[in-house]
Amino acid sequence: MPRKGSDLPKHAYHLIRPERRSTSVIFASPHSGRDYPWSFLRRTVLDGHTIRSSEDAFVDQLFEAAPALGAPLLLAGAPRAYLDLNRSADEMDPALVEGMRRLPHNPRVASGLGVVPRVVAGGRAIYSGKLSLEEARERITGYWHPYHDRLQGLIDESHLGWGAAILIDCHSMPHEALDSIARQGARRPEVVLGDRFGASAGREVVDRVEEAMKAAGLHVIRNAPFAGAYTTQHYGRPSRHQHCVQMEIDRALYMNEQLIRPNGNFESFKRLMTGVIADIIQIGSRAERLAAE
Repeated sequence: MPRKGSDLPKHAYHLIRPERRSTSVIFASPHSGRDYPWSFLRRTVLDGHTIRSSEDAFVDQLFEAAPALGAPLLLAGAPRAYLDLNRSADEMDPALVEGMRRLPHNPRVASGLGVVPRVVAGGRAIYSGKLSLEEARERITGYWHPYHDRLQGLIDESHLGWGAAILIDCHSMPHEALDSIARQGARRPEVVLGDRFGASAGREVVDRVEEAMKAAGLHVIRNAPFAGAYTTQHYGRPSRHQHCVQMEIDRALYMNEQLIRPNGNFESFKRLMTGVIADIIQIGSRAERLAAE
């Protein structure tokens, strides 16, 4: 069950810094927040279990070794069903937010997955009515802007210290998301790396991230069905030595999706991911050379 908190999430974000930063790499998890406001839980038409179906549950724990290995880890404070930090602040849904004019077609907003989501996984409606524009803007002011200001600050630190920045945007995906690939007779991928088909990260950086996953025995594909959303689009600027790679991990590897609990493989998979994190961090120790090539 989500935590029965106060009227608002306690923190816009949680930043865990290393004692000594040794890399230009930054790890961020915008969808693993689980601090559900009690007023929100009273308002939603969904039960406390269903409302969590959009979470990247336990991704924060999978990457928690990053600071000890020399890289900062930025975690969302607010849950995704409350506010989606991997959307632009202007991706408002007129079907949910009162007073919003219809904008040019946006498939994410049209499906109910704008910056203030209308639905959770499976298209299940979160509310029975609309939200006021003031309430939607309060969420963006209180949580979206502080998170992205802090993320931009970390990127600026990377540029200052290493001449480049590498952002790993950490996510999880439902096991069924890749059913279509399995039905075609191909091996089911365990990780999808998104670089917006080369637009958000230099090829050698993405190659090196993929090598780290493959060395751990994971089957990796790129950009299908997840090429990256707002974070990769906004922060990925390889021509400026600023790289962003979205990492989607199959939830079935470490959790029971129906119960939203770690499965029996959780600890061993977490150890495997610690090795992957260590390898990725090494990319950032030579980021200047990579970015110049």
